[in-house]
Amino acid sequence: MRTAEIVICGAGIIGLTLARELLRRGHSDILILDKEPEPGRHASGRNSGVLHAGIYYAPGSLRARSCLEGNRLMQEYCRERGLPLLNNGKVIVARDESELPGLRTLFDRASQNGADVELIDERQLAEIEPLAKTAGQALLSRLTSVVDPKAVLASLRKELEDSGKVAFLFMARFQEHPGPRVIETTAGRVGYGFFVNAAGAYADKVAHAFGLGLHYRLVPFKGVYRKLQGPRAEMVRGSIYPVPDARNPFLGVHFTRGVHGGVYLGPTAIPAFGRENYGILAGIDAEAPAILWRDAVLFLKNPKFRSVALEEPRKYFAHRFFEDARRLVRELEPADLAPTAKSGIRPQLIDLRSHELVMDFVLERDQESLHVLNSISPAFTSSLAFSATLADGLPA
Repeated sequence: MRTAEIVICGAGIIGLTLARELLRRGHSDILILDKEPEPGRHASGRNSGVLHAGIYYAPGSLRARSCLEGNRLMQEYCRERGLPLLNNGKVIVARDESELPGLRTLFDRASQNGADVELIDERQLAEIEPLAKTAGQALLSRLTSVVDPKAVLASLRKELEDSGKVAFLFMARFQEHPGPRVIETTAGRVGYGFFVNAAGAYADKVAHAFGLGLHYRLVPFKGVYRKLQGPRAEMVRGSIYPVPDARNPFLGVHFTRGVHGGVYLGPTAIPAFGRENYGILAGIDAEAPAILWRDAVLFLKNPKFRSVALEEPRKYFAHRFFEDARRLVRELEPADLAPTAKSGIRPQLIDLRSHELVMDFVLERDQESLHVLNSISPAFTSSLAFSATLADGLPA
């Protein structure tokens, strides 16, 4: 039986940064297991690379408390290791005057969180983002930056392996928790002193095997992207976001210039039929009926989810995606948008007691384990700061 002082289930950004923090605190026997052949195959390696800047999150929440410090630490990490980093900022625009109160609410929330933000007028917006348009005012976020997620993950893996104190066990899918301080995986039985569940889209299933988080379920939402091409792509300098619907944890289709020069639009938030349903049918498995049932219950009982379920699937169609994007900019033609294979899954936590979408990170624990549920955006941004919070909950 393979054993380790600390076993981390999940080699995404949370698992890797937690292992790094534990090394810093003196731990020397850490095993990271993952069902894939390498780290970050899912949400951690498929996100837009945006480092968020504390704008959207309720003051005092785990997401708010970790986002700005995580942004600073991740930028510092990229600079120290020569990883791609683009400090290009973000603007949030009002598509019509009805969104101005929401924009000002965002400004107030961001200010409470300590974010570096400013309300700007249309003339200032034109100087910062020539293609963007707004209804009177926009919100400027100076600290929003962009990284290459895969480069960050590769750097973290190398750092951990080079320490000689962290081992990886790939192609090892969690199966069950048959007794105290032992788990079964597809690569055999693993014993541990303490277990951390950082399994991302499968974190609820792992937690349930420990008898924890039983009133929570993860529901997948698919993020589809398109690429901006032609001369208008040169006009986008940073990121252009809409004012989000505060009732839901999704930020809406937006423009982002990446560290390698391309400008992507997305993601959508389409209810998916599988935790890895990246294509139309690819990734749909035996769990699909259960996911459809949960979606149906939410559709009936949660008006906020119902609005998402009715609107977002239409963005599979190019003309609907285009119409959504066009509201953020002065000019755009359908030919400016090119299809792309880029897609991702957001595993959104649902509280079965209230049928509500959970808006913050959730931690569940017992004497031998800690479970990270709902590691949604800004989890990548927050990770280096959030890992310290997680490490505080482990035995010294």
